Amino acid sequence: MRWALVITAVLLLAVQADLWFGKGNWPYVMSLQAQLDQQRSANARAQARNDRLAAEVADLKTGLEMVEDKARSELGMVKADEILVQVLPRRP
Repeated sequence: MRWALVITAVLLLAVQADLWFGKGNWPYVMSLQAQLDQQRSANARAQARNDRLAAEVADLKTGLEMVEDKARSELGMVKADEILVQVLPRRP
């Protein structure tokens, strides 16, 4: 009876040692969990950016208002009979 208890205790310690010091140990699993959390947040940011770009593409395909805004802001274009006035800040 005593030997069975000793063998059981040794096997239990071996399982615990593998849990704490083996290939899939607890600190390693926690570091993988932190990496997974970081990757999920990066994926969420990328998905938000993709959603914004998809909405912009849909606006460009369907309406001319977005095209006009892009032409004005990025290319500096103006409509016919329109005067462009730029106000520059004073130099110190």
